[in-house]
Amino acid sequence: MANCTKCKLKEWYSLSAGLLCLLVLALVLPGCGKGGQSGTNEIAVGVVLPITGREAKPGLYQREGIDLAIHQINQGGGIFIKELGKKLPVKEVFYDDGSDQAKSAGLVERAMTSDNVVAVVGGYSTALGEAESVMPDRYQTPWITTGAAASTIFGHGYQYIFGTLSPTDLLGYTTAEFLGSVVDHGKLKKGLKLALVLENTDHGVDYGKGIDKWIQEHPGYFNVVFSEKFDLGSTDFSGLLQKVKNTRADIFLADAHLQDYITMHRQYMQTGMHHQMISYGARGPESDARKALGDATNYIFAGIWWSGKLPYPQVKKFAADYQASTGHPPDSWYPATAYDGMRALAAAIERAGSLNKTAIRDQLRTVELNDSLLPGQVLRFGKNGQINTPFVIVQNKPGDKVDIVYPPDAATGEAIAPNPR
Repeated sequence: MANCTKCKLKEWYSLSAGLLCLLVLALVLPGCGKGGQSGTNEIAVGVVLPITGREAKPGLYQREGIDLAIHQINQGGGIFIKELGKKLPVKEVFYDDGSDQAKSAGLVERAMTSDNVVAVVGGYSTALGEAESVMPDRYQTPWITTGAAASTIFGHGYQYIFGTLSPTDLLGYTTAEFLGSVVDHGKLKKGLKLALVLENTDHGVDYGKGIDKWIQEHPGYFNVVFSEKFDLGSTDFSGLLQKVKNTRADIFLADAHLQDYITMHRQYMQTGMHHQMISYGARGPESDARKALGDATNYIFAGIWWSGKLPYPQVKKFAADYQASTGHPPDSWYPATAYDGMRALAAAIERAGSLNKTAIRDQLRTVELNDSLLPGQVLRFGKNGQINTPFVIVQNKPGDKVDIVYPPDAATGEAIAPNPR
């Protein structure tokens, strides 16, 4: 009998302990951990960009664009999460990758795991973007690159990656198309010789492919007489430029990052070369280059993803808001694609109605920004996650002036060709 009583007491204590554990779990679990939703008071978004190292300036401008978007979202009360029945502010979890590929990938991984962000925005440049792009599918966390466009990033069939830059081969194609239009207007002759100098990255490969494609589709316009690659961050381009000089080409087209553009063009001027048209791909109107090189940057043209000269009311407002926020005007295209990337993410989160990462990913696939800053005013991601908005061609002119010179319906001035001596 005594044994039976002891058994019953043990059962009662075990049952009581179990109920107590369940009660504790019920009280603690909803708000515990970084992923618990009912105790969530903010939306964590990772931002990984180079603020130091060779890509520091473009990285800083992109962060400023993202920060402006977050500030405006939070000023409006945040993002409404239907599942929680309330608006939540966005909290930026920022990391500087120092322009280092391995560090960049590691920081994205850290944000997606330790910080449990709902998405990561950033990935400036092809090299850094390629390093980061392997993480999103691994951790099933959306990633939006606001500064990388190489086809290799979007050609793997990844499901959680998105990009706010149109493909680099379209940049090359549009560059050649613009030059063709200048020929059609009688400012350049048919059959001119092109010299191509391309960065030794997938970005450079894509740029060259785009040029070659247009030339093949339009025989008789141009002939490529020289094409060679160079390594990023080089300090001496004299040998390469001497080869260009020996070709006696009529047009010089390079695909380069900002610092390489500045270094290369300074050495270009020292050679005494003069080409009828000069471009450094997506570089040209940057304030750093114009300060460093002065009048030597006049008449350089560039194909860019965005321009403050676009005649849209939202562009005018963005430029004013950006100036007020940072104390300086937008520099080239860098902050605009980052700003729209963050806005697209916010729209997707609200449409998802929850902080579930896969639900946010699914909404990014179909989200549309109909007041986008980008050419065409509509941002939507394609099947591979990359947008496909058109490029604009801008040309530097004396007096620090920059005009959109192509396409015609967006032009703010005529292309000057050939370049005056």
